[in-house]
Amino acid sequence: MLQDATGKCLDESLKTINHKPQTLAIFTHQQIKMDLSTVSLIISIIALIVSLFIFFLTRMPKEEKTPGNDFTTRPLQLQAYERLVLLCERISLPSLISRVSQPGLSAREMQLFLLESIKQEFEYNISQQVYVSVLAWDAVRNLRDQSMLIINQIANILPPDAKASDLNKQLLEVIMKQQDKALHTIVLETLNYEAKQLLSR
Repeated sequence: MLQDATGKCLDESLKTINHKPQTLAIFTHQQIKMDLSTVSLIISIIALIVSLFIFFLTRMPKEEKTPGNDFTTRPLQLQAYERLVLLCERISLPSLISRVSQPGLSAREMQLFLLESIKQEFEYNISQQVYVSVLAWDAVRNLRDQSMLIINQIANILPPDAKASDLNKQLLEVIMKQQDKALHTIVLETLNYEAKQLLSR
């Protein structure tokens, strides 16, 4: 009887020992699976944190300009004033007429060419407003508007069969009759004054 009981206990112990490697293998496999899931989760969290950090870093407002870093923007500002001076010279009516005029054009065609040239010149330099004062940019914009207004007004009073030379003649006469300085001259003086103020700082 004692032997039977001992034999049974021994058999059960052997069975337990025989099953342990499988149990251990299953446990180890599950642990590896869990570890891989944990690592993947950690990597995902780190990636999310880095992405959020980069996102907020790029969204942060830039440092305001201080006297210490003034030297970096001054050349850009001076270049902007130079380009706006050139723009004013190019859209002044005498310069514009001599550049755009072609033989055989009607007054209507000449009107469209003049207006289109002014628009193109202005749009090409529109980014320069970032570097100049509000006063300077408003002066340039007013010059554009006034030049286009004069062209349209003169073109509208001409007869339908008028030639480009008729329009050009009338425009130049209007400029010559201005008792005060021509608008483009006033704008140029404003730009030159501000550029000199910038250089003297």
